[in-house]
Amino acid sequence: MADEMVMRAQRFVNTTYGDRIGMTVDEDGRVGWNTMYALTRALQVELRISALSNSFGPTTLSTLAAKYPSLNASTVPSDDFCRIIQAAMYCKGYDGGGIDGKYNTRVAAGISKLKADMGVEGALPGSDVTPKVFKALLNMDAYVTVNSGSDMIRIVQRWLNSRHVNRQDFFIVPCDSHNSRDVSRSMLYAIQYELGMADGTASGVFGSATQAGLRSRSVSTGSQGTWVSLFSAGMVLNQRPAAFSSSFDSTLADAVASFQSFAKLPVTGMGDFPTWASLLVSYGDQSCKGQACDGVTNITPARAAALKADGITYVGRYLTNPSTSSLPEKAIQPGELQTLADNGLRCFPIYQTYGRDAGGFNYIAGRTAGQAAVNAALDHGFQSGTRIFFAVDFDALDDDVTTSVLPHFKGIQDAITDDGGRFQIGVYGPRNVCTRVSRAGHSSASFVSDMSSGFSGNFGYPLPADWAYDQIVTRTVRSGDGRIAIDNNVASGRDIGQNSFDKPRSVKPDTRLNSSVTKAMMDDVGKYMESLGYPSDGGTRSYQHWKCFQSTVLDHDDVITELSHAHAMRKALIQTSAYWEMRHITPEDELAWEAVILAYKTTGIYIRDTSTGIAKQRAQTLVGAWNHCLSKGYVTGRPILDASKDDDKYSIWKKAHDDEEFALTSVSVIHMWDIDGKPGGDDKSPAMRALNLEYTDSEIYDVLRRYQGPAEPAFTEARKRLGLYYVMEKYNSISRNR
Repeated sequence: MADEMVMRAQRFVNTTYGDRIGMTVDEDGRVGWNTMYALTRALQVELRISALSNSFGPTTLSTLAAKYPSLNASTVPSDDFCRIIQAAMYCKGYDGGGIDGKYNTRVAAGISKLKADMGVEGALPGSDVTPKVFKALLNMDAYVTVNSGSDMIRIVQRWLNSRHVNRQDFFIVPCDSHNSRDVSRSMLYAIQYELGMADGTASGVFGSATQAGLRSRSVSTGSQGTWVSLFSAGMVLNQRPAAFSSSFDSTLADAVASFQSFAKLPVTGMGDFPTWASLLVSYGDQSCKGQACDGVTNITPARAAALKADGITYVGRYLTNPSTSSLPEKAIQPGELQTLADNGLRCFPIYQTYGRDAGGFNYIAGRTAGQAAVNAALDHGFQSGTRIFFAVDFDALDDDVTTSVLPHFKGIQDAITDDGGRFQIGVYGPRNVCTRVSRAGHSSASFVSDMSSGFSGNFGYPLPADWAYDQIVTRTVRSGDGRIAIDNNVASGRDIGQNSFDKPRSVKPDTRLNSSVTKAMMDDVGKYMESLGYPSDGGTRSYQHWKCFQSTVLDHDDVITELSHAHAMRKALIQTSAYWEMRHITPEDELAWEAVILAYKTTGIYIRDTSTGIAKQRAQTLVGAWNHCLSKGYVTGRPILDASKDDDKYSIWKKAHDDEEFALTSVSVIHMWDIDGKPGGDDKSPAMRALNLEYTDSEIYDVLRRYQGPAEPAFTEARKRLGLYYVMEKYNSISRNR
C-alpha cells in the first residue's frame, strides 16, 4: 500500500533533482529501485560527481568518505543533502523527521535504530551517518525480519556486520533473516579476514589460498571460538537445524553428521574441509569424485570401460541435439545405451533445447518439450518409469522462475500427464530453480547445476531437498581411446537411471495411421489446442476440432502418407500445418473467399489474394511453390503458371479452395519451397539442410515458421505449432513402429 512519507520523498527528489539527474520516479508511495536510484543520483549531484550512475559504487563511496566521513547535525552540508538522508530513511521504514532538511533528534534516533538493526551499533557508535551506512540506506536491503525469515539467520547477519563492517571491502549485508548472494559472499570475506588476509587481498572468492587456509581449520566437538562461530554460521545459512554458537557441542555434531549424510560427504560429525566447502560454495570440494557424470560425447566401449574403472555408475546423456552444426555427439548415439548397459553403467536422460534465457521458457514451450522428450525417449528405447531431466541452463532470477520457468514446467507436466504418465519429470538447473519447481509439484528429483557457482540461483541457496545429481566440476577421465571429458556429479541415490532398454525405434518412413490410435490422437490434439485457448467447439472460428482433424488428418491419410514417402517428409509436418490453418478459418475468411469467386465470375479479375481452403493458401504462394518444385523435379503434372496473370492465380487459388487433396499436396510443396529458401519469394531465409526424416527440433520449427511467413506472428505461432507437431508425431511414430 502507498506510504505518504515515501510519496513525499519521491516528490522531493523529482522536484529538486529531476532535471539534474536525468530521471523522475512515480510518486506512488511505493518503494522500488527507481526511487533508490534517483536518491543515489541526487547524492552524486551534491557530491559534485559529474558522471551520474544508478550505482552507489567506489567513486560515490570514496568521494563521500573524503568529503563527509561522518554526517550529523553539525556536518551535514545543506538542507537538501539532509533531505536525501531523510527521504532514504523513510524509504527504509525509519523516522526521518519530516524531510525538512533538519538533522534533528528524530533523525538521530532513526539512524541509531537503523544501526542497531544492522548490528553495527558497537562498531559504528552514535547517530552519525557514515559512508557505508549511507550506501546501505540507498539500496533495497531490509534490516528487519521479512517474509517469515529465520531469527537464527538474522543473528548471523548482524554478527557478520558487527565484526567486519570496518574492513575495506566488507559492506553492510541485509539483516532480513534470509540468506542471499551478498550474505554468502560476506561469509567468504569473513573467513578470509579471519585467515589473516589484508584489505585488498581478501576477495570474497573461494580461491586456492582460502581453501588451503580452511584445510587447517577443522573444528569438532569441544572446539571453541571464532572458527566455530563461522562454521555454525555456515550451517545456519544453509538452513540446517543448528544454532549459531562459538561452542562446538554434541548437538552441532549431530546436525553436521546429518548434513554430511544428506550431501553425501564423509560422515565425520566434524567441520572438516569437504564440509566447509559444501557450506560455502555450491560446487563444494571439487576434488571429490562422484559416482555420476554427464557429457556431450558418445560413450564408446573404451570410454564406458574407462568411466566404470573411474568409479562412475550413472551417466547423463541428451535425448536430442537441437543443432547439427555443433557438438555432433551431444545426443545419444546408435548403440550407445547398450554399450552403457554392457559395461554395468546406467543412463539418466536429459532434455535440452536452446533455453539460454527466460524468453525460451513458457507454458507452450513446456508442453512442446514434454511431448518431444517423450517421443525421443521412446525412440531411444527408454522404458516407462524413466525420469527425464528437463534443463534450465541459464542464470534464472527468482522473478524469471515465477513468470517463465514454473509455467514451462506446468506445460511439461501437462504433456507428460496427457501422454499417460509413462515418464517421470526431473529438473536440471540452479538450486533455486530446482527447489521451486519441486515445491510447485512439477518435478520429483533435481539435477543441480552447482558447477555454475556464480549463478544467482546457486549462491546463497541450500542444496535442494530432492537432489539426485550434483554437478560440481568438469574433468577428463583416462587417456587414449578411453579418454573422455565429463561433468563430474555426486549422486544421492534418489535417481538411479536405467540399465535395461527396449529396442531403439529405427528411422522408418511413415505409414498409414493405425486405426487403434486415431481416437487417442484426436483427443490429444484437442487437449493440446484447448491448452492454447482454442475450444474444441470452434469458438468464434468456423470449424470445430473434430472437423479439422477429420479433414486434415483422417480423410486424406493415404494422400498424406504418399506425400511423406515421395518427399522424405514426416507426415506430421503436413498434418500440423494443415490442421493449424483450418482451425484458424473464420466466417470473415469465408465471406472474403465468396467475394473473390463472385468478382472473378463477373469481371474475370482476381481482386484479392486472400488465403483460402483448408490450409489457407494464397495464390502468390501457390504459384511460387509449385513453379519452383516443378522446375526442380520434385513434382510433376501441372503447368508452370504466371503470377502476373489473374487467370493463372485464380485457377490455382480456386483449386486449393475446392480440392482438399490438392490443398494438402500444396502444403508439402510449400514446405519444400521454404526449405530451399523460397527462391523468388518474400522470405529471405537461407536454404535449409536437405529434407529428411531426421530433422532436428530447430529445423522442424523453421519449416513450420516459414509456412506462415517471414515476420511476427509467424515466429511466435511456430512455437505453438511445434508443440502440435510433436503430438501428431507421437501417433505417427506409434503407427510406423507397430
